[in-house]
Amino acid sequence: MNDLERISKRIESFRDEMIQLQKDLTAIPALDPSNGGEGEAKKADFLKSFLKKMKFSEILEFNCPDPRVPSGYRPNIIAIYKGKSSKKKIWIMTHMDVVPPGELSLWKGDPYKAWVEDGKIFGRGVEDNQQAMVASIFAIKAFEAEGILPNYDVGIVLVADEETGSEKGITYVLQNTDIFKKDDLIIVPDAGNPEGTMIEVAEKSILWLKFHIVGKQCHGSMPQKGINSHKAGANLIVRLDDFYKIFNAKDELFEPPISTFEPTKKEANVPNINTIPGDDIFYFDCRVLPNYKLSDVEAKFEEYAKKIEEEFKVKITLTPVQRAEAAPPTPPDADVVKKLYKAIKEVYGVEAKPMGIGGGTVAAIFRRAGFYAACWAKMDEMAHQPNEYCIIDNMVGDSKVFAHVCLQE
Repeated sequence: MNDLERISKRIESFRDEMIQLQKDLTAIPALDPSNGGEGEAKKADFLKSFLKKMKFSEILEFNCPDPRVPSGYRPNIIAIYKGKSSKKKIWIMTHMDVVPPGELSLWKGDPYKAWVEDGKIFGRGVEDNQQAMVASIFAIKAFEAEGILPNYDVGIVLVADEETGSEKGITYVLQNTDIFKKDDLIIVPDAGNPEGTMIEVAEKSILWLKFHIVGKQCHGSMPQKGINSHKAGANLIVRLDDFYKIFNAKDELFEPPISTFEPTKKEANVPNINTIPGDDIFYFDCRVLPNYKLSDVEAKFEEYAKKIEEEFKVKITLTPVQRAEAAPPTPPDADVVKKLYKAIKEVYGVEAKPMGIGGGTVAAIFRRAGFYAACWAKMDEMAHQPNEYCIIDNMVGDSKVFAHVCLQE
C-alpha cells in the first residue's frame, strides 16, 4: 500500500474512537455567556488532555480575557504536528463553541448525550463543528500511528466564540501571534453540502439590524388614544420586501445568487391581548452581495423607516447588531483550493467547485487579514437544528480528505 492507502485504512480503524470522542465532546456544553453558558474552558481542558497524549511538537494557548465566564477567559488552542518541511503549514481550524439546543421537545433525545442511530451521531454540536474537529485530530493520529510524516507541518486550531462573532476566538488569536504565513494553506471546515462538492471561497456581507419602534400604549378597545407600534412595525416589515427589487443583482458564484433581506427575531411587547403596545422590537438578517456597500443598504433602511415614522407618528431607531462587509475572496485557483479539489475527488469521487455563501464563517476573518482560506466539509447542513446529526461516514471521509491534503507536494 502507498502512504495514502495506509493512512486511509488507519483512519477507518479509528471509527469507534472517533464516535467516542464525539460523545465525550457533546457531553461538555460550550455555550457563550450571552446564551447562558460558561464558555469553552471545560471543553478546551478535555481537548488539551486528549492532544497531549499525541505527538504534537507544541501546544499553544491563547486565552482571551472574558469576565463573564467562571474561568475568566475564552480558550483558543493551536497544536503543531511536524512534517517533512516547515517551509509552510497546513492549518485546519474548527470551533469549540456550540449554539443552544433550542426547544427540547423537538429533540428525540438529550442533545448533550450523543447517540448513534442509522449511521449517524445525534447531539448538539456533532456536525457544527465537531465532525470536522474530530476528523482533523484523527487525521493526525493516523499519521502518528503509521509513522508517516505529512509533507508540511500541520496545525490543528481549536477556537472559541465562533457562534457569536469570533472576537474572543480567531480574531484574538490573529491579534496575538504571527504564526500564520501568507503561503500557508488554511482550511476552515465550517461550511459544506451533502455532496461534498462545495469549496467556499467567498461570502456575502452580513448586516443584522435591530428595529425599535416607539408609539404610545393604550387599551385595546380605544386605539385612537394610542399609537400602535406593532402595527407600524408590521407595515415596515412588509414594505421592506422591496429590497429584493432594489438590490436585485445576481452572482451565480453564490447560492442563492441574490442578496437576501429577511425579518427574523421578534421580541415580546405587551403580555396581554387587550393592550396596544407602545414599544415593539424586531430584527432583520441581511446577506448582501459584495457589489453593494452596506452603507447604501443602511441608508435605504433609514429612508423606509422615516416614511413609516411620518405615516404612523412613531419613532424608529435602527441599531446594527452585526455588521461585516464582505471579505476579499480566496482566488478559485489558490493552492488550498486546488489541493482540496484533488483530495475530494480522490476520496469521494466527486468534482468540487469554488462557491460563495451567504452565511458568515471565520474564513472571512482570515481573508480580511490577507490570508487565503477555503471552507469545505461534507455535511447534511444540520447546524443549529433540533436533532442535529453527523453522518459517521462523512466524519471518516473528511478525515481522509484532510490527510490527503497533508500528503500532497
